[in-house]
Amino acid sequence: MEKDIIIDGQPLHLEVTGEGPALVLMHGWGCNLTTVRSIAAAASATHKVYNLDMPGFGKSPEPSQVWGVADYARMVERFVQLEGIVNPVLVGHSFGGRVAIMLASAFNISPDALVLVDAAGIKPKRSLVYYWKVYTFKAMKRLAPLLLGQERARKKIDGMRSRRGSSDYAQSSPKMRAVMSRVVNEDLKHLLKGIKAPALLIWGENDTATPMRDARIMEKLIPEGALVSFPGCGHYSFLDNPVQFAAVLQSFLGSRLKK
Repeated sequence: MEKDIIIDGQPLHLEVTGEGPALVLMHGWGCNLTTVRSIAAAASATHKVYNLDMPGFGKSPEPSQVWGVADYARMVERFVQLEGIVNPVLVGHSFGGRVAIMLASAFNISPDALVLVDAAGIKPKRSLVYYWKVYTFKAMKRLAPLLLGQERARKKIDGMRSRRGSSDYAQSSPKMRAVMSRVVNEDLKHLLKGIKAPALLIWGENDTATPMRDARIMEKLIPEGALVSFPGCGHYSFLDNPVQFAAVLQSFLGSRLKK
C-alpha cells in the first residue's frame, strides 16, 4: 500500500508492506523507495515495513530548506511518533544509513535493531590532489565574478561543478545539490559508540562509494556491531547478491523476534 502524509508541513510518500513488528527502510542518495523494494520484500516476511521516499527523492517533494542529516532524522523521528511506532528496526542504505546512524544514537527512537547496508557516515581520507581541486574551485568562485561578471561567472562555476562533481550531484536540483554538499561533509564517526541497539552491517567488498574501510570502522566502534560482506559486490550489495542478502537479513530479523 502506498500513501502520502504530511509531517510538520513536509509531504512524505511511502509504501507499507507486511505485518509484524515495525521496520523503517531508508534508501540511498539519488534513489527512491523502488530501489530498495527487494529489501522491503525480504523484511516483509516477518515485519511491517515502512519504505520511505526521503524528501527530495521519488514522490516526496524537496524540503523547504537546505537540510542536513539531523533534519532528515528529525523528520523520520516525527513520522515514527505520528504513526505510533514503537522500537522499530531501522534499515538504511548509503545515505539512508547516515540517517539511521543519527536516529539510533542521537534521537528518541530506541530502535530494536539497526541494519546498515553499504552505509555512509565516515568522512573519507582525502588526497592532496583533492584539496588542490577544492581550493582551486573556491578561489575561482571568489574571483570569477570580478573577472567575468555575475552571469558569466555563474555559468562558469556551474560548469565546473558539473564536471568535477559526482553524477548524483550533476543530476540534482540546485537545492538538492546544496543539501548533498552539506550532508556528505558530515562525519558521523563520533556517534557510533552511542548506538546501543544490535547492528548488522552488510557490505559489498568491491564498494568504492563507501569502502570496506568504513564498514570495519563502524563494526569496531558500534558496541554490538557485526559485519557480513559479500565478495564481488559493490555499493548495491542487495542488488548484486539478492539471494544471500535476503538470507542474511531474514536470519538477523528472525533472531530479533526470538529475543
